Amino acid sequence: MIRLFFFLVLLSGLSHAGPAVHERVLDNGLKVLVKEDHRAPVVVSQIWYKVGGSYEFEGITGVSHILEHMMFKGTKNHAPGDFSRIIAENGGRENAFTGRDYTAYFQRLERSRLRISFELEADRMRNLQLDPAEFEKERKVVLEERRMRTDDKPRSKAFEYFLALAHTNGGYRNPVIGWPVDIRGLRVADLQQWYERWYAPNNATLVVAGDVDPETVFSLADEYFGPLPPGDPVQLRIRTEVEQLGTRRMTIRLPAELPYLIMGYKVPVLKNAEKEKDAYALEVLAGILDGGNSARLAGRLVRGSQMAVSAGAGYDLYARMGSLFMFEATPAEGYSLFDLEMALKSEISELQTRPVAPEELARVKAQVLANSVFERDSVFYQAMQLGTLETVGLGWKRVDEYEERISQITAEDVLASAKQFLVEDNLTVCFLDPLPMDGSQADGPELRGLHDH
Repeated sequence: MIRLFFFLVLLSGLSHAGPAVHERVLDNGLKVLVKEDHRAPVVVSQIWYKVGGSYEFEGITGVSHILEHMMFKGTKNHAPGDFSRIIAENGGRENAFTGRDYTAYFQRLERSRLRISFELEADRMRNLQLDPAEFEKERKVVLEERRMRTDDKPRSKAFEYFLALAHTNGGYRNPVIGWPVDIRGLRVADLQQWYERWYAPNNATLVVAGDVDPETVFSLADEYFGPLPPGDPVQLRIRTEVEQLGTRRMTIRLPAELPYLIMGYKVPVLKNAEKEKDAYALEVLAGILDGGNSARLAGRLVRGSQMAVSAGAGYDLYARMGSLFMFEATPAEGYSLFDLEMALKSEISELQTRPVAPEELARVKAQVLANSVFERDSVFYQAMQLGTLETVGLGWKRVDEYEERISQITAEDVLASAKQFLVEDNLTVCFLDPLPMDGSQADGPELRGLHDH
């Protein structure tokens, strides 16, 4: 116990030992954040836009993702493919990603080449050319990506349907990549409207981390991004979820090798929790259940009872809107999905009725805090943290609060959050019932212990 206490103190000290973040807002509204890290002569540049899958509405799902693809297809000043070619010729790496709450573009370059990144990003922020021929090519690429990542993967397909059931009207019910019918129905005009609405300096954050001087970065940002006109202010309508009034269940039948269970409870996140302590308690709760080999699910269900081949839990503290506390598991031979669901609920019940022992809580906190500190060893991840927090509306300064808030969570806090939020009326359950992999139907349903409810 003494060793764990001193480890927590050490981690708390490490979390605040790094260089400060420097902030400046340009006249056009672009926020620029700079984090110095002089361990290697490299720089990471990321531009974050406040738009993603959760901003979309029915009929245009996937528009944020396919627009991300089109951002590499040419501007008024650069031909399709020029962006990636120029970065590669300068020894850099670049890519982009679209999430539920953001779309981001990044480059990793030798420190003296930052100017190149800024010139290219500033150009495509306001000068993108949406060529119909290039768009048709990318539509096919995205449909193939969807087929490979979702349609041909039973677990991914089940998870997609699970989210659509768990969320009634909120922005997290649709897949980020989009529903197939919407992808096929998108037009260039849809992308143009989306681009003009969201891609503007006053809806973006530029994050630079690495071997740089903040004043030099601000000067370069003002040179390249400063002349860009701001977009019209967007009044975002937050679509909060309607109240869930009972457990929701579904069974998905797909060709698959193994059965699979998904469970999710609607819970608050840091952005919308009435008491912020509740969100941090759920973060610790996730660590108790699934914080490494010594966590409860691995120790009890996988190695202990050997009821599960795998079992995990997860929670997104930094989501933009209320989200889900998730469980997923695969039963071992001789056990059904229903058996596994009951076992997971038994673990939850224990957390709701019996406080976590001091030794276990200290160990879990140490693990959670260690993960947070060690992740920051990556320059890219340092920038990711700043970009995420700023883009979801929490503000980048919250990054320095994490370790302190986690360390303050008590066993009573964990018990109270489990008791308040992990309840049946907040629950959605999905069973993946495997069909034969050759695609043929058996004579009758082989539910292997699945129960209808």
